[in-house]
Amino acid sequence: MNNNSKVLALKYRPQVFDDLIGQEVVAETITNSIKADKIPNAYLFTGIRGIGKTTTARIVAKGLNCLKGIENLCKKDLCANCESIADSSHIDVLEMDAASKTGVDDVRDLIEFSRYGPTSAKYKIFIIDEVHMLSKQAFNALLKTLEEPPAYLKFIFATTEIKKIPITVVSRCQRFDLSRIKSTELFEFIKKIKDKENGKVSDEALKLIVKISEGSVRDALSLLDRGLLSLDKNTELDLNGAQKIFGYFDKSQLINLFELILKGEEERVINIYRKIYDQGVEPKVFVNDFLEILYYFKNINSLSLESTNFSLNDEEFTKIKDISNQIDSEVLILFWQFAISSLEELDIVSNQHLSIEMFLIRLMHLSSIKLKKNLDQEERNGNLVHQTVNKEREQIFDDSSKIVNQIKNIAQEEKKKPEIKPETKQEIKALDKNLINSFDDLLDICNQKKEIKLKYELEKNVNLVKFERNRIEISFNDNLDKDFVKDLSSKLFEWTSERWIITFSKSKGEMSVKEKQRNKKDKLITEVKSSEIYKMVMEKFPDAELMDVMLNEKKEDKNE
Repeated sequence: MNNNSKVLALKYRPQVFDDLIGQEVVAETITNSIKADKIPNAYLFTGIRGIGKTTTARIVAKGLNCLKGIENLCKKDLCANCESIADSSHIDVLEMDAASKTGVDDVRDLIEFSRYGPTSAKYKIFIIDEVHMLSKQAFNALLKTLEEPPAYLKFIFATTEIKKIPITVVSRCQRFDLSRIKSTELFEFIKKIKDKENGKVSDEALKLIVKISEGSVRDALSLLDRGLLSLDKNTELDLNGAQKIFGYFDKSQLINLFELILKGEEERVINIYRKIYDQGVEPKVFVNDFLEILYYFKNINSLSLESTNFSLNDEEFTKIKDISNQIDSEVLILFWQFAISSLEELDIVSNQHLSIEMFLIRLMHLSSIKLKKNLDQEERNGNLVHQTVNKEREQIFDDSSKIVNQIKNIAQEEKKKPEIKPETKQEIKALDKNLINSFDDLLDICNQKKEIKLKYELEKNVNLVKFERNRIEISFNDNLDKDFVKDLSSKLFEWTSERWIITFSKSKGEMSVKEKQRNKKDKLITEVKSSEIYKMVMEKFPDAELMDVMLNEKKEDKNE
């Protein structure tokens, strides 16, 4: 194959240790061991995809078998061994993909082949890629040979799933953890490749490629290759073009969106999100980028521009820093919790786009959303309406419920409730009696209100996962009534005058109430059967069967 026709990831594949980036410690250690002739029986390379595990394995094979020796390892004018190793055609260097050859028979063939010494090289080398895919029996068959191989035999393993490899195999290898490539180092590397290819790509577009690749050299080169092929030779690939090609959107849009959420400008927030969605951004990608922005807002004072992994430019970094000084940390943590919850909801709803819009609306209607600057201004103006509303809220809700309650923000309450009615406190006291703070409270109020069907569903067909103020997370069995959520939400609103969120979880949750009662009953029957009275009864009436147990609880004398 013509070298110019290769994809960039293959065209610029490192051929010697000096070509590797970000793995200097690994390269130096292996080079020194070969020079000192202290070569391990097996190497084990592990790390994320695209950081050079298989490439390093081939370079090690060259270092062991190069005719010029490790100190003069072939780079351009390749010797016969290095050339055939680079082409994967060397008779003594066998490359095996464990993903396609996982069985014990494949390993037995390998062991049988290892009995014969090398033909033209110093060492016979087996390179096994994705070694974690081997079966348990295959690993066991390999153990003895791996521990005491012939002097001419060396193993080199590569894997992305080190935890799936038996510890007995790992302990017989010299393990090297290949690290992710640093952002600045990867940026300089692909910039050099871009110049060699005479490509026109802006630094901002290259930084986006570095961010998307997440420290993987192969991913970065593949994205660069794709970007260069997407445009004409005379057209420069800028940040906007790269965002369209790779399906990413401008972070400044997300920062503006976040600021408008804090101000409660619902219409503008939804319009900005719809523009982002129209760019082809998937809802899950949007939520994950939203989480990333939240992280920066929370920790921006302890970060530098370089530590953001090229996610932000100078202007965005400064803007986040300015806004973050006006936001309470509790608000950001609350947003984070809701964003994580929305990610789970995306797996349930059919129209994810609508779910994201509702997620953004919910954020604007949380009672805790207050800018410090606005609060200071309100205090200076002596706004009595705000003080009264906050005082009444503190009487109703404790600190934990503030996080979950979906109450309209202060700006919206000003429009709808400019005055506090005198009877509000009496209503609050009456409402306080019916507060539902646990699953048992919910069952009790169902009983009090004669909602027998709802109580039946809760006791028999529902498994509680989590119960919080105004939020219930459950799992359920196949017998749950289809209108259960609608009925329960309606009744909770009727009883508490508040909206409740009811979500379904993939977790199994606690046992249902009926299952707990059944287990308790079975336990009592078992205890009774081990008693002396039961044994005496069975001696007299061998055909008798214990069906139920009822506890005789003695009432305490009031005079005592």
